[in-house]
Amino acid sequence: MYINKKNIEVPKHLAIILDGNGRWAKKRGLPRTFGHYQGGLNVGRIATAADELGISVLTVYAFSTENWKRPKEEVDYLMTTPIKEFGKYKDKIINSNIVFKHVGRRNELSKEILELIDYLEEQTKDHKGLLLQVAFNYGSYDELLTAYRKLIEKGVTDPSEQDIWDSLYVKQPVDLLIRTSGEQRLSNYLLWQMSYAEMYFTKVHWPAFNKRRLIKAIKHYNKRDRRYGGLKK
Repeated sequence: MYINKKNIEVPKHLAIILDGNGRWAKKRGLPRTFGHYQGGLNVGRIATAADELGISVLTVYAFSTENWKRPKEEVDYLMTTPIKEFGKYKDKIINSNIVFKHVGRRNELSKEILELIDYLEEQTKDHKGLLLQVAFNYGSYDELLTAYRKLIEKGVTDPSEQDIWDSLYVKQPVDLLIRTSGEQRLSNYLLWQMSYAEMYFTKVHWPAFNKRRLIKAIKHYNKRDRRYGGLKK
């Protein structure tokens, strides 16, 4: 599927809830962990596609603050696989034009994961392309509470809207949210940032979501009448 950038407006900030990794694997008689592995690879493919399309920011929901409740085997896999697989793709990430940023709580993450995050952020900070924000150990309630605590520590008693934006993990309003695998809820994701976001839900599981389907979502986005509470003249 082709997209004509002259006629189609791409969202500046695209957010995706990466849903359906386990279900994709189960349909194929494979372990859920293999679905998460394929889902992780797909983040790279879609980030590259988003960068090619001219999207400025892509924020992906990789692991929520509530996902710690999942089976220990699955959580352990999600906490160790990024480190094991990093060596295979390190050069590709560093040599790309994409800027990497982690958004979410650092407290519960291992030393190895934090070192990986810090390394990626440092090595890509001067890149000029897409800003890829990986929401890992992220929850919107936690983000807002953390922001308010920062303001209290600074002695801000009457915060402005901009004060709150400046204190959030994710500092850009979302234009388009995509959620894969058929679910139609926000799941504690970017609640402040999605105040005026358009939403697109697809039954396609995340590992099968490709550039063609991304373009289809963007074309649907272009059919929306975004008025931000006002009326068009």
